[in-house]
Amino acid sequence: MARPRSSAARDATRTGLVVAHEFPTGPASAETAAHTFAELADRVASDTGWAALSFAFRGAGASRGHFSPGGWLQDLQAAVDLLRGEVSTVWLAGFGFGGTLALRVAAIDPAIGGVAALAAPSDLSTLAEDPRRLAVAAYRAGLTETDAPDDLDVWADDLAGINPLESAAAIPPRPLLIVHGSADEEVPLVDARALADAAAGEADLRVIAMAGHRLRHDPRAIALLLGWLERRDA
Repeated sequence: MARPRSSAARDATRTGLVVAHEFPTGPASAETAAHTFAELADRVASDTGWAALSFAFRGAGASRGHFSPGGWLQDLQAAVDLLRGEVSTVWLAGFGFGGTLALRVAAIDPAIGGVAALAAPSDLSTLAEDPRRLAVAAYRAGLTETDAPDDLDVWADDLAGINPLESAAAIPPRPLLIVHGSADEEVPLVDARALADAAAGEADLRVIAMAGHRLRHDPRAIALLLGWLERRDA
């Protein structure tokens, strides 16, 4: 939890941001999946005056449990509930699959103030049809103990229910920022345009030239996010 410098006049109405990390890829990458997101939360608090909460989804970092799509959705909802104990309004920012989950949580919860989705996929139908692909990736990253969990049918239903396009359509008139790299090697740029189209043109779509998928490590993406938050506060 990152808190800005205290102000008695401001604290009662302070806005907060929950930051959701992306799905880790590569062998044993789960351990460091959320490694730099606490630093990002500190940056949000110091630069914008917002409170900011970062966390590790189940199975990642030091968090117990094992990955599942529905489990990660519950984790993000729990983080929102936690931050609501300190602020008047909660906003969300998510990277990759974390961005897709942020869209879904905001679609379900109309009290969410706004959403920033960075490098978020717009279509999970392929994974819903064959969730074992996701299970193998989760096992390889260290998010689970097996590449063939017993509840793959539940995973399929949860993935189908997340529905990024339907979620994006439910965000307006609340603010929606979509950031994508033009050279994203994992999620095509067309996904960002599809999310913006689903929001009926009310999304703020920003494309970063020659940026890849890991926008957490691109200073241009972070500057866009911070600037967007500051303008919303103003």
